[in-house]
Amino acid sequence: MKALQDIVVLDLTRVLAGPYCTMMLADFGADVIKIEIPVKGDDTRGMGPFVNNSSLYYANVNRNKKSVTLNLKDPKGKELFLAMVKKADVVVENYRPGVMDKLGVGYDVLKEVNDRIIYAAVSGFGSYGRNSARPGYDIIAQAYGGLMSITGEPDGEPLRVGTAIGDVLGGMNLTIGVLMALHARELSGKGQRVDVALVDSVISSLETGTQRYFASGKLPRRIGNRYASAYPYDSFKAKDDYFVIASGTDKHFEKLSAAMGMPELAQDPLYCDTESRKKNADSLKEIIEKWTADKTVSEVCKIIDEAGIPVAPIYNCEQAANDKNIVEVREMLVKVPAPVKHPDAPKELTVIGNPLKMEEAPCVYYKAAPDLGENNEEIFESLGFTKEQLEAFRAEGVIN
Repeated sequence: MKALQDIVVLDLTRVLAGPYCTMMLADFGADVIKIEIPVKGDDTRGMGPFVNNSSLYYANVNRNKKSVTLNLKDPKGKELFLAMVKKADVVVENYRPGVMDKLGVGYDVLKEVNDRIIYAAVSGFGSYGRNSARPGYDIIAQAYGGLMSITGEPDGEPLRVGTAIGDVLGGMNLTIGVLMALHARELSGKGQRVDVALVDSVISSLETGTQRYFASGKLPRRIGNRYASAYPYDSFKAKDDYFVIASGTDKHFEKLSAAMGMPELAQDPLYCDTESRKKNADSLKEIIEKWTADKTVSEVCKIIDEAGIPVAPIYNCEQAANDKNIVEVREMLVKVPAPVKHPDAPKELTVIGNPLKMEEAPCVYYKAAPDLGENNEEIFESLGFTKEQLEAFRAEGVIN
C-alpha cells in the first residue's frame, strides 16, 4: 500500500518550493502529473549540476512524477487543463499571485469545474497583503523574514543560510497544508484553497528569536553557532577541525565537566547554571578549546559521546555521503533509474531520500524525473483526446 495512491495531483510548479511539495506527495504514491511549458519546461532543467546533460537539480525534486506539456495561454491548452482538473484531487502552483487568474484557471474557476479540488499555492509573500504582488525567492524570504539578521558571526554581515531553506520550509508547509485539506475534504466533501508564503515559513522558523525580542525589547543579534537559550551549545575547535557540542541542561554540563576532567566547573559560580554559562560563554569556550587543543575531533567526540552528551563532527558533503547510517540505514541518499539518453549514461542517479519514514506505507523511489512531455499521449488520451487531436495540438504549439 502507498499512503497517497488514490490521489491525483496536477503540478504546475517549478524550481524548488513547489516541486519539493509535490515530490513529497509523489514519494508516498500520489499520481503527480507535472505540467510544464512546451519546449522550455521547468527552469531547473537548464540548471546544473549536470550528468550527461541531465540536470541533477531537476532530477532530485521531480522523481516519481509524470510530465506533460501545456500552453495555458492558448484556449485549447486551457481546455486540456480543465479536463484534467475534473479528475484531479489537488492542483499545486507557485506562480506569482494573480497569474493563474489572468490565465483563466484560478481557484474560482477550478472549483466550479470540480468542487472537491484542493488548490495549493506557495509564493514569496502569500496571496493577500500589501506585498502579495511582489516576486519572492529564497534569499528574499530569508532577508524579509528576519533569518539573515540573526545568522552569522557577531562582527560579520548578515548571512543567508547555506541552502535554500526558505524554499524547503515553504514546500514542507505546503505539503502539510495539502494533507490537512485532504482530511478536511473527507469531513466536508469540499475542497479549499491552501495559501503558503515563503516569508511566513521563515518567520515561523525563528522560534525563540522573536520571543526574545518580545521579552526584552532588544533585537536578537548574530552569535555565530551559539544557541541563545543554552551554553555550551556551539562549535569548538579541536586539533584537526571543528565539532559541535549541544549541552542544553545543567545535568549535561555536570557530565561534560567530569568528562573533561574538570568537575569543579559545574560548581563554579561563573558556569553553575544556564544563565551564568550564557553570560560567560566566551571564557567557557576558551576553557573547552584549551582542553580540545591537543585532541582530534574523533577523540573529543568519543569522550563526550561516551559521557552521554550530544556531540558531533561537522561533516562536509563527502563525509555525510559516506556515512553508512545516513546512506544505508536511514536511506537519505537513494538511487533512481536514470533516463537513458546516451550509451555511456549511468543507469542510476543518486538523489536525496525522503526524511519521512512510515512503517506500513513507506515511500518508494521507483521512477526517475520525467523527460519533458514524456507522458503527453498517456495522460491526454486517457481523457478522451484522440491521437489526431494531439497531433493538431502539437502542430499549434499547445503541447510538445
